[in-house]
Amino acid sequence: MFLSTYENRIDKKGRVSVPASFRSYLSNLGYNGVICFPSFNNQSIEAWPQDRIEKISYSIDALNPFEEKKDFFATSILSESINLQFDSEGRISLSSKLLKRAKIKNSMLFVGQGKTFQIWEPTIFEKFRVLARKKSNINRAGLRWEQKLNKE
Repeated sequence: MFLSTYENRIDKKGRVSVPASFRSYLSNLGYNGVICFPSFNNQSIEAWPQDRIEKISYSIDALNPFEEKKDFFATSILSESINLQFDSEGRISLSSKLLKRAKIKNSMLFVGQGKTFQIWEPTIFEKFRVLARKKSNINRAGLRWEQKLNKE
């Protein structure tokens, strides 16, 4: 899983090193890169493994081909997604469009989200983190443990 938060700086050539634990998780899934697109919910960049993007693509494909929401989702997610491969040093080069959308200039935070991760400008994330902590505390009773039956 993608866990924890890491801050890395963008080098002079516009590359950034993806945290080793994130690269390791992706490698274990059989990927040598990550797919990035602008977040719907925050001023951040979503970073997903290939299989997660395929799941959302299948969901979009399942919509009625003549409904406009199918085009809206495909345009908002798939057309804005970039497949970024790691170089030999484990770095990626985010597009200037993605960096501008997230207001990232020199450094960025890689924020683990379990099956995915996000990339944030550090000061913007700190404000979000404080809000998320407050909201999580208020809504903590709504988080439920999944009950799995053990069938042996």
